[in-house]
Amino acid sequence: MVTVDFDRLDLAPGARVLDVGCGSGRHTAAAYRLPGARVVGVDVARADLAAARERLELHDRLNAHGTGRWDLCAADGLRLPFADGRFDLVVCAEVLEHVRIDGCVLAEIARVLRPGGDLAVSVPRHGPERLCWALSADYAATEGGHVRIYRKPALLAQLRRAGLKPRALHYAHSLHTPYWWLKCLVGPRRTDVRVVNLYHRFLVWDLLKKPRLTRAIERMLNPILGKSLVVYARKEN
Repeated sequence: MVTVDFDRLDLAPGARVLDVGCGSGRHTAAAYRLPGARVVGVDVARADLAAARERLELHDRLNAHGTGRWDLCAADGLRLPFADGRFDLVVCAEVLEHVRIDGCVLAEIARVLRPGGDLAVSVPRHGPERLCWALSADYAATEGGHVRIYRKPALLAQLRRAGLKPRALHYAHSLHTPYWWLKCLVGPRRTDVRVVNLYHRFLVWDLLKKPRLTRAIERMLNPILGKSLVVYARKEN
């Protein structure tokens, strides 16, 4: 599931892109599809990096004439192993809510961005996330889970403190919000609830098929029920 809308970013061919907390490489692979992009994904979890490698290698096999390059690196967002101003774009999708010292991660992101470079960051939206926490104590207590809930003004203010000027935002994945409410209502660890499993099958089908009807419904509901807040910011010169 790709949360960042790369069409909102005015990137030149050959852009240098960093995906911080890349996980299994969804956004790394999406950025790799940009013309000539040179993409690096970083994560602390080696199992996730292995999954990202499989995803990117599959992309190479299916698109043998690609012009870009990709690499993966085991690294902590608190200490990124890159020179100042190295990247044109940094993606940080659904990561900051897991990090206790989020301001330091944003400072590192600002450091490795070139002046005028862009950041695309997403976090769980306050309303849907707050209800998940209210429905289930296990949701927030899970190891490696979310350590905070962001309000939009606070996130925007934190970006500004890091020297990153917000310029646009939107909400995404409204169809996923009821799924997580159901999961929290019955218990996040349960896998035997038929209605939850059916909803998950629907989400997988929608992700693979992308039918016009559900795409239109999701766009209509995103401002109200969107699970993720996505902000695009630019490093000030």
